[in-house]
Amino acid sequence: MTETKPSGNRAPSSRAPAIGGVPADSLLGAQVPALARRMVATFADRFPTYSALPREELAGDITRVVEHNLRAFVRTLRTGRPPSPDDLLEMARSAARRAEEGVPLGAVLSAYHLGWRMGLDALVARAGPADLDAVIEVERILLDVLQRVSAAVADAYVEEHQALRGQDQAARHEVLSALLDGQDPKDAARRAGVRPAPAYAVLTLALGVHPDETDSGVSSSVAARRKLRRIQAEIDHHGRDQALHALNAHGGTALLPVDDPGAALAGSWDRLTGLVARIADRAGTAVHAGVAATDAASVAEAARESADILEIVRITGRPPGAYRITDVLLDYQLSRPGPARTHLAELLAVLDAHPVLLDTLRAYVVSEFNRRRAAPLLHVHPNTVDYRLRRIAVLTGLDPTCPGDLPQLRAALVAHDFTPPRPT
Repeated sequence: MTETKPSGNRAPSSRAPAIGGVPADSLLGAQVPALARRMVATFADRFPTYSALPREELAGDITRVVEHNLRAFVRTLRTGRPPSPDDLLEMARSAARRAEEGVPLGAVLSAYHLGWRMGLDALVARAGPADLDAVIEVERILLDVLQRVSAAVADAYVEEHQALRGQDQAARHEVLSALLDGQDPKDAARRAGVRPAPAYAVLTLALGVHPDETDSGVSSSVAARRKLRRIQAEIDHHGRDQALHALNAHGGTALLPVDDPGAALAGSWDRLTGLVARIADRAGTAVHAGVAATDAASVAEAARESADILEIVRITGRPPGAYRITDVLLDYQLSRPGPARTHLAELLAVLDAHPVLLDTLRAYVVSEFNRRRAAPLLHVHPNTVDYRLRRIAVLTGLDPTCPGDLPQLRAALVAHDFTPPRPT
């Protein structure tokens, strides 16, 4: 008998399950062009972000990618092998383009899942009771492919989104830097795609440590980044994506667009105090903020003022929250260099050799001159506070229990804490 050799032009035999007596790859392959168009029309009908894309893009690039994905699945059905790296690369490139266009990742993945379901429906439409095992096998193959495709698409989308966000943040930092340096921000703003506001509220923030940052069982860097992302999101939401900020886990500066600087610190002050309260709530930690407001040309000066306010708030032991210059007016003036500050600071110079007494005086002032409230802050008995206050009176000549001496003592403490220590 003469051996018959296979023809070199013969298509390889299919390993796909048969549905209705037809291999699944042949059944699906014959429907690819029409099915791809039907899928894209369904995407545009179901997902507003897809319906907002140009029609030529839907009919062109989107349809081409859907056809590519269907043919990749057909090959998997025929060969039993998962999508190739080249197949996944094309899907990843498509996902990156969607990220660039601003299509949400949820919509992209939802479109993929809907498309695969429509493909499965097209395959099983001819299935009968005898095809149950074949349908189950097709579903298993589809789920495996979908898992691989979803991972590749999500990774590519996130990578592109992060790159775009990094570029956007870099451009916004240029705008922020220009404003803080007293320069014209128009060129940087054009590159960043933001419109410079006529005026800004300038917040200098000090952020406390979230408990997770000190938890030995949690990555401190991950906890800090999570805290920071929540704060940035709250600021961006408040500023309607026109806010500018440079923040780290410990604090930083934020510029919020406002229409009227005066109103921002007066009639609209509760909006800023509410923002700081929400930031603290989202961050899960204490937040202090010095706030100033000004027109765009004077942001650099306002930033220095807000930083000075924050320093006063922290040195004087005020509770967390937002503070304007009117909230710290006397202490702000006392903190300015000059002969009066020098003389006031010298009233407490003798306490430099007694740091415990200085800490006691600070706690006493913060507690509004109430020794019982000061005692828990110092972790001592109220009687110990009384003893230390008497020692302060002996050493300084100013009696913390005498109402007449209290204003001068408080002013002297502020001046002392803002006066650089003398060189030894």
